[in-house]
Amino acid sequence: MIEKSQKRYKKPELVSPAGSMDKLKTAIEYGADAVYAGGKDFSLRNSAANFTLDEIGSAVEYVHERGKKLFITLNIFAHNCHTSKMEQYLKELAGYPVDAVIIADP
Repeated sequence: MIEKSQKRYKKPELVSPAGSMDKLKTAIEYGADAVYAGGKDFSLRNSAANFTLDEIGSAVEYVHERGKKLFITLNIFAHNCHTSKMEQYLKELAGYPVDAVIIADP
């Protein structure tokens, strides 16, 4: 007789990139559980439109109204010259109820 495992696994989440508000909306409409987006200054995806802080506010409101999540990326390879500006950005970002921050650590 094979016994069922008592461990319950969480359902995997579909996490999609959102380089703009239009792309964010498309990802959510097509089933993403969460989206990740970069700000204007600290994202490696320079070709994407990326989000200002005000746009992050609109984006987080949009995804939360639909029961979804928003992650913000800070994935540049930071150097000492970025420290004070990044610290200020994180303080400002703390005013928005984003669900996670993804930070690169080379």
